[in-house]
Amino acid sequence: MPELGRDRLRELLDAVLADEHDELGAMAAGAFATPWHFSRQLSHGTGEPPVALRRRVVLERAAWQLRQGASVTDVAFGSGYESVEGFSRAFARSFGYPPSSVPSADESGSARAHWLPAPNGIHFHPPMHLWVSEREAPPASMQLVAQLVQHDLDDTTDLIRSAGALTDEEFRRVRLPGFYVLEWDGPEESIAAILEHQVWAKEVWLASIDGGEFPARGADDPQSLLARQEQIGPRWVDTVREIDRQGIWGDRLIDALCEPPESFVLSSVVTHVITFAAHRRQLARQLLRQAGLELDHGDPIEWLRDYGVATAPDTEDHR
Repeated sequence: MPELGRDRLRELLDAVLADEHDELGAMAAGAFATPWHFSRQLSHGTGEPPVALRRRVVLERAAWQLRQGASVTDVAFGSGYESVEGFSRAFARSFGYPPSSVPSADESGSARAHWLPAPNGIHFHPPMHLWVSEREAPPASMQLVAQLVQHDLDDTTDLIRSAGALTDEEFRRVRLPGFYVLEWDGPEESIAAILEHQVWAKEVWLASIDGGEFPARGADDPQSLLARQEQIGPRWVDTVREIDRQGIWGDRLIDALCEPPESFVLSSVVTHVITFAAHRRQLARQLLRQAGLELDHGDPIEWLRDYGVATAPDTEDHR
């Protein structure tokens, strides 16, 4: 930790996280300091402003509670939000998926999957404690990776929902005869095939990373694809975040699902998924337009502007 003594820093952190300290003035009073000095000391000691630190740790606690089976409503009000909608917006902006999609503790795969990126290694650690990690120093480049991953998930979801407006005949019509995105993946000649491969790719790669069995291939109608996408999306976000948190981008994955087994660098796996996901999304967008649907350009600039991802946290519904 920086120059502040451990005891004083702990006092500052306690003041930030006390349930009754829901705004900066109350935090400062709890630490017997003026708001200016409190904010300056805490920011110097942790590299994170007190309000932002509190908001992040409260959301980490909320994610942990949801993984244990708590309801979104109970967690929202227990986290100090005045509405479920305000909590859901803040949660989705931070984690990349809505609170209703949080996987259970058994599915998350990591005891620390509820942690958000932090400049100081300070996190919520159940049941009601902080965990200070000495390793954590996430590079600013992770913000770019996070945006690429989240834009892919959001855009794919929008495309699948748009495809739901088509008849089954139009959805499955062969529009690109003999077309392959990747030879080993098989033909992708229709909107249905392209969108199914889009979801399937993450299902297969996650099974490889987790060391699981080769996944069963689900139904490919728009409603089923949407359900598969909403299930795999949070797991994919958590996996990429955990790779970055552990600093294992250069580690090698032995993919036993390949025949024969192959070795892949984890960073190349994430890059591979992002690259071909972007290609498939634009193919699907063009074919959906040919089918008569009006769609946007899938531009991440417009996505960032419309959804407010990675912008200043929403505080209008937070006390």
